Amino acid sequence: MKTRLSFTLSFAILNLSIANAQQSNAKLRQVFDTYYKEANAVDPLSATFYGVEGYNDLLPADDEAFLKKIHDFYANYLKQLKYFESLQLNKEDKISVAILENQIQSALILEKHHPEFIPITQFLSTPNFMAMLGSGTSAQPFKTVKDYDNWLKRCKAYKHWSNVAIENMQKGIKEGYVLPKSLVMKLIPQLEALSKSDDNSPFYEPIKNLPKNFTESDKTRLTKEFKEIIPKEVIASNQKLNDFFENEYLQKARLTSGINALPNGKEMYKDYIFANTTTHKDPEEVYQLGLSEVARISAEMEKIKTQVGFKGTLPELFEFMKTDKQFMPFKTDKEVLDAYQSVYDRIKPSLSTYFGIAPKTPFEIRKTEDFRAASASPEYFPGDLSTNRPGIFYAPILDPTQINITNMDMEAIFLHEAIPGHHYQISIQFESTEFPKFRQKYWSSAMGEGWALYTESLGKDLGVYTNPYHQLGALGAEMHRAIRLVVDAGLHTGKMNRETAIKYMLDHEPLSEQFATAEIERYMAIPGQALSYKIGQLKILELRDKYKKQLGDKFSIKDFHDVILKGGVMPLTVFENYMDDWAKSVK
Repeated sequence: MKTRLSFTLSFAILNLSIANAQQSNAKLRQVFDTYYKEANAVDPLSATFYGVEGYNDLLPADDEAFLKKIHDFYANYLKQLKYFESLQLNKEDKISVAILENQIQSALILEKHHPEFIPITQFLSTPNFMAMLGSGTSAQPFKTVKDYDNWLKRCKAYKHWSNVAIENMQKGIKEGYVLPKSLVMKLIPQLEALSKSDDNSPFYEPIKNLPKNFTESDKTRLTKEFKEIIPKEVIASNQKLNDFFENEYLQKARLTSGINALPNGKEMYKDYIFANTTTHKDPEEVYQLGLSEVARISAEMEKIKTQVGFKGTLPELFEFMKTDKQFMPFKTDKEVLDAYQSVYDRIKPSLSTYFGIAPKTPFEIRKTEDFRAASASPEYFPGDLSTNRPGIFYAPILDPTQINITNMDMEAIFLHEAIPGHHYQISIQFESTEFPKFRQKYWSSAMGEGWALYTESLGKDLGVYTNPYHQLGALGAEMHRAIRLVVDAGLHTGKMNRETAIKYMLDHEPLSEQFATAEIERYMAIPGQALSYKIGQLKILELRDKYKKQLGDKFSIKDFHDVILKGGVMPLTVFENYMDDWAKSVK
């Protein structure tokens, strides 16, 4: 779930005591509160996904007036924060200001690269978000008549959004900002599916499940308006988008793979690295780090290969793991979902040994919706405790018989995307209502994804990875993130193209070509985001090793995990200072 939120919205939660909160600068707190309210209006889709009421009817389009409004919004708050830098602030407020400045600077840096020129990809797409929300099973609430009316208002705004998106893409064509052709080929079938107005369309689900307490007149009116507005405003807009991509955009799409081919592409990639990793790492540094990690993990795999008695090479072992039927045991969708549930059941008894806190937000495992499953990876969508909406781990299932339990390893995937990865991390952060709201919703991919990748390494401790092939699968999952450093940097600096990046991935891990292709195309669509996992994980491991040596017998792995979760997601430099302060306080 990455909208404009990915780089600009929400700010971190810190573990403030009541006393410190009382001593916090009141004027600064007011700035934080007003920022939060205005930020939700800037990105109302993200507000909806985060369960924030009051914005569920909005869907602004990136026309010139709105883009100026966004720029002025961030510039104004950056100016206000500069004022507070000169004041005597307590430690927590200083950290908050640093977090906010980091994110606003990222937003202002990225806007010069015209993200509005490429508003839709096969991986991030407002049309897909609208279908998810409109299905009635996601974050858009459909409990009251007002909820239904809010959705219809958002649907009416969608026509303007799609028209402006087309206008911006036409500008992008003229300026040389276009998607690779291979991505457009994946996007068109998505739009085709969302252009169908039959009874199976997800947009009609809410009127099939109208609450029983609605009056008959409300039911009649809403059903009538859905059947009028959805085809006219939503389905027709999706068809127009589909026609545009098929008949105009596809012919102008580029044959290159990386953003280095775009205007100022070299500078653009450095800025995306900063936005996603909260570091100023050079692309070549990232590339070399990736090669080093690939070599280290390959050596670990060689040890397990010897342990299981496999006589061939690692690539031959990967081929065996990809094709041998013992690793593809499923016949039905339910069996796949039950396998993920089994992972959860096995780790439950050990969680309290490594975590002193746990989220209150409900949790569910679901199959990814059919309309987006082909381009989806296993993923987590946050819940909302105030409405009891569960956090959801989505598992894409196209053909259960082809799902391989060692393909990035189902156990590692669950630890990462669900528990104790994103569900613990995000839910605990969202539930900290004693903190300013804007800090509850902050997201930084480097620490957020870094934490989730770090939790994969806890598999043995939590009672999984008992089989050496699962250990290989878990190493394969870590290898996958190390490979991302190589191929993401390779793609976007011109060292690799789509085909060589796919081959590199297939040469180093047991993946199907279909999966590897989808992954490489994801990195092509969202430059730099894939770097955040390994860079964040390595920082957490570095700090854990540092404090183990520094604290000796006083070091507690449970306390280490709890202080990270209580602190919430933050930029890596801020995170390191926060953790150093914790280590100094250990007695």
